[in-house]
Amino acid sequence: MDFNTKTALELGQMIKNKEISSPELTQAMLDNIESNDKDINAYITVDKEGALARAEEIQAAIDAGEELSPLAGVPMAVKDNICTKDTLTSCGSKMLYNFKPPYNATVVDRLKDAGAVVLGKLNMDEFAMGGSTETSYFGATKNPWDIERVPGGSSGGSAASVAAGECTYALGSDTGGSIRQPCSFCGVSGIKPTYGTVSRYGLVAFASSLDQIGPVGRDIKDCAQVLSIISGHDAKDSTSIKRDALDFSDCFTKDIKGMKIGVPVNYFGEGLDEDVKKPVLEAINTLKGLGAEVEEFEMKITDYAIPTYYVLACAEASSNLSRYDGIKYGYRRKDCENLLDVYYTSRSDGFGMEVKRRIMLGSFVLSSGYYDAYYNKALKVRRLIKDSFDSAFSKYDMIISPVAPTVAYKIGENSSDPLKMYLGDVYTVSINLAGIPGVSVPCGFGANGMPVGMQLIGNSFDEPKLVRAAYAFQQATDFHLKQNKYSKGGKA
Repeated sequence: MDFNTKTALELGQMIKNKEISSPELTQAMLDNIESNDKDINAYITVDKEGALARAEEIQAAIDAGEELSPLAGVPMAVKDNICTKDTLTSCGSKMLYNFKPPYNATVVDRLKDAGAVVLGKLNMDEFAMGGSTETSYFGATKNPWDIERVPGGSSGGSAASVAAGECTYALGSDTGGSIRQPCSFCGVSGIKPTYGTVSRYGLVAFASSLDQIGPVGRDIKDCAQVLSIISGHDAKDSTSIKRDALDFSDCFTKDIKGMKIGVPVNYFGEGLDEDVKKPVLEAINTLKGLGAEVEEFEMKITDYAIPTYYVLACAEASSNLSRYDGIKYGYRRKDCENLLDVYYTSRSDGFGMEVKRRIMLGSFVLSSGYYDAYYNKALKVRRLIKDSFDSAFSKYDMIISPVAPTVAYKIGENSSDPLKMYLGDVYTVSINLAGIPGVSVPCGFGANGMPVGMQLIGNSFDEPKLVRAAYAFQQATDFHLKQNKYSKGGKA
């Protein structure tokens, strides 16, 4: 049976109907990993024995009639900056090459309570710093649609593994577009939730005021189901909102008549490739045809989003990464003569170039004499960006935009030009700065056959509206059903 044409929810129903078993499905996914991942490099760690044992355990619970979630017994995978007890959590870095946490992240516990089967840990840009999954200590991940191209980042392993049929869904993290951009590049769906909706306990921090864990799936319905499991208040996370777990049961309807959607015209000007612009504009017309009311408007303050984001994100990264000193855990240089030497050499050897670049930038903007000129000013602009979104949402239910200005580019094409790489986040970082939700769903293909995604942006706590619109779009189109040669090839 070919499992790769099925969504996670469809597979979960098949397990409950006893058409397949969780161990059978898990073995099929492990076979896909074995055959595909030598090309894709989506996984850092594959826990074959643990996954099969867990599948047997969940199958026994299902057979005994226990009430579990619709995703019980369905195999998935976790980005490698989300802690998993006694399993390598490296953040794609030499610095944490041997770190095995003594606890699970809250999201992992919640998924396990719902019957999830964890296949392993997924590759990523080192400490989530990058937009292409090329900065990983464990090598670059490749895009399943063209292995000469990047899958996006930093959750490139999450998007590539789902696109290649190496798991049914995955967890990623999003600091400035790190779920949405790889979803666009790999032709899968993803959600970046409202800040505080999903617990960050057990997520290794890059920029604490921006990071959010979210789902990556084959379609938006899978993503919504995962988000409903992992969302909700967590006393272990001081930034967690006192909000019940999300319920999307009323969202799966084709009816979006009367929904008001804003289109920021300045997002469709200079810098946007025609390969991306055309499919997104066609997607807007599809939503119009479904009954949505679409109106153009200007949102110029977001032109300052990139410099604001990189000042704030690098400042927080500089602070968060100061704990990696070669003393407590992780990489430690052996041939050191004194304590200072341990600090210097362990950090110099343990961190990659992109991480060191961002630490230095962050340390600079926080330093005496520059704090007010850069960091404090960036905080003020962040407030203006949030106010701009608040103003837009007083008129519109949501905003639609591209996810990235280009389709997936060739591996190595932008790695020597960090500024060009940073500009690839132009449509995504403002959502993290404002703390609001965003969704990426496939909406077409470029002239070279690479996937293109569109972004739906909502007001705080409006995830259900975004899911409803995305679901209606996916019911009217088939872009999310398209397969690449890797997803076609994995059969049980």
